Amino acid sequence: MSASHGKAASPFRQPKAVWAVAFACVISFMGIGLVDPILPALAESLHATPSQVSLLFSSYLIVTAVAMLIVGWFSSRFGAKRTLVIGLAVIVVFAALAGASGSIDGIVGFRAGWGLGNALFIATSLAVIVASASGGFGGAIILYETALGLGIAVGPLLGGELGAISWRGPFFGVAVLMAVALVATLAFVPNLPKPARPTSPLAPLRALRHRGLLTMGIMALLYNWGFFTMLGYAPYPMELDAHQLGLVFTGWGLLVAAFSVFFAPRLQARYGTAPVLYANLVGLGVVMAVIAANVADPTVVIVAVIVSGAFIGINNTLTTQAVMLVSPVERPVASSAYGFLRFIGGGLAPYVVGKLADATDLSVPFYLGAATFLLAVPVLASGHSLLRQAEQHTGEGEPVAPALIPVGNAAKGGTPAVVVAVGAHERAGAIVDAAARLARETGSPLEVVHVQQTAVVEEQAVDTEDFDAARAAVTAHLDRLAAHGIAATGQILTSVGDHAAAGRAVARHAADVRARVVAVGRSPRGPLAQFADGSFTSALTHTAGCSVVLVDPDDAPRHLTADSLKELRTTS
Repeated sequence: MSASHGKAASPFRQPKAVWAVAFACVISFMGIGLVDPILPALAESLHATPSQVSLLFSSYLIVTAVAMLIVGWFSSRFGAKRTLVIGLAVIVVFAALAGASGSIDGIVGFRAGWGLGNALFIATSLAVIVASASGGFGGAIILYETALGLGIAVGPLLGGELGAISWRGPFFGVAVLMAVALVATLAFVPNLPKPARPTSPLAPLRALRHRGLLTMGIMALLYNWGFFTMLGYAPYPMELDAHQLGLVFTGWGLLVAAFSVFFAPRLQARYGTAPVLYANLVGLGVVMAVIAANVADPTVVIVAVIVSGAFIGINNTLTTQAVMLVSPVERPVASSAYGFLRFIGGGLAPYVVGKLADATDLSVPFYLGAATFLLAVPVLASGHSLLRQAEQHTGEGEPVAPALIPVGNAAKGGTPAVVVAVGAHERAGAIVDAAARLARETGSPLEVVHVQQTAVVEEQAVDTEDFDAARAAVTAHLDRLAAHGIAATGQILTSVGDHAAAGRAVARHAADVRARVVAVGRSPRGPLAQFADGSFTSALTHTAGCSVVLVDPDDAPRHLTADSLKELRTTS
C-alpha cells in the first residue's frame, strides 16, 4: 500500500515557526512566577504597602479577564499570526515601561497593559503551535507542555536571580526575551488562514447562559481567588530575600508542572474528574488554613506553599477539562468565557484581601482564601450531575464527551471486525495498513476509528483538527484500502482532553460491535506517554473485553496486557 511506513519523527523536530512560538510560551508561562520573588523588595524600594503591591496582580488579571471576552473575535477577524504579534509587542512595551517606572502606581498601570498583551498571546499560542507543527498534533502538545513546565519552574528562579540585582531586573528581562520571541515570530511564523466564520464578540458572554459552563466558571473564580491570595501574600511572612524566594517558588513551580502534566491525567482516569477536584479543593483549603494559622512561622509557610504546587497543578488541568466537557459551545468560546471568570477571581482577590490585611492582620487573607477553596466544593457539587453526564455521555445535545460518528458505508453484521484506532499524524496510514494485514489474515472486516481530540493544556483548549479534516482523513484511509480490495468502514471519535475517556469509548464500541481485536500503533507522543497509566492505550487495554494489539509495519502484532504496558513503558 502507498502509506508511508517510515520511523516516527521526533516531536522536537519541528519547523522554526513552532520553536519561535514555543520560546515565547516559555517566557509567558514564567509570568507571575517571575514577579513573585521581588514583591517584598518592591514594597521596600518604593515605600509601598503589601496591599498596594498586590495591585500588580489585580490590574494585570482584571484586564486579562476582560480582554478574554474579545480575543476570540479579534483573532478570527485579524488572523492568528497578527494577534500573536500584537500581543507580543504589547508585552514588550509594557514590561519595559514597568521596569523603567519609579512609582508603584506606574507599575500597576503598566501591568494592566501587559495583561492585554498576555490575553492576546495566550488565546492564540497553542492554536498556532498546533497549526504549524509537523507530524500531527501529538508533537505540538508535547512542545506546549514542555514550554509550560519550563516556564513555571524556571520563572521564579530567573525572577529571583534578576531580582537580587534589582527589582527592575525581571521586568526588563521579560521585555528583552519577548522582543527576541517577537522577532522570531515575525521571521518564521507564516500567515495562517482565518476561520470561515468570525466569532461574535458577544459569544463568550452568551455562553455563560449555559448552566454547566457558568457553574464551572464560578468554581474557577473561587479557586483563583484563593490561588492568587497565596501568590500575592505568601512571600511576606517567609522573610526571605529575592534569591531565596526564587528558590522556594521554583520548588512550587516544579510541582505545579509535574502534577499538571503527569499526575492529573492518571488521577482523573482512576477516580473521575469530579472526585479528584473535590479532594483537591479540600486539600488546598487545608494548606491555606495551615498558612493562616502559622503565618508567624516562616518555615511552615515555605513548606505549605511548595506543597500547594501539587494541588494547583492538578486543579489547573482538570478544571479546564471539566469546563470543556460540560460546555455545549465551541471550544474557543468556552475557553474565553471560562478565562473571563477565572481571571476576574484572580484579579479581585489581591485588592480585596489587601484591604482586609491592612484593617486586620496577615492571617485573615489566608483564612479567606481557605474559605473560598472550600466554598468551591458545593459550587462544583451543584454541577456534579452535568459533569457526570458529560463524562458518560447520555446522547443528549452536542457530543461533548467521546462520541462516534460514522463515515462512509455502515458496517455489515456478521463476522467480528478488526478495529484500528488512529489519530491525526503522519504514521496513521502505516498503522491502518498494518491493521488491514491483520484483518486479511484473520478473514475479518476492518473498521477505522479516527480519534479527533480537543487538546487541553492548563487553561487552554484547542481543536487539533476540524471535523472536515477528520472526515477527509478517514475517507482517504477507506479509499486506499478499497483500491487494494480490503473491505473497511470508518468512524470519527470526538474527544475532549481526557485520553483515558477516549480509550474507554473505543473499548465500549468494540464490545458493542463484538470486535475480534482492537489495534493501535505507536504514538508520536512517545512510549512513556502512550503506555502510562491514564493514557488512551492503557485505558483501552484495561477496559476492552477483546484482545488489544500493538501493530507496527516492521514487526508482528504484539498483544497488550498490564505487564506488556509496563515493559513497553520502561524499555521502548
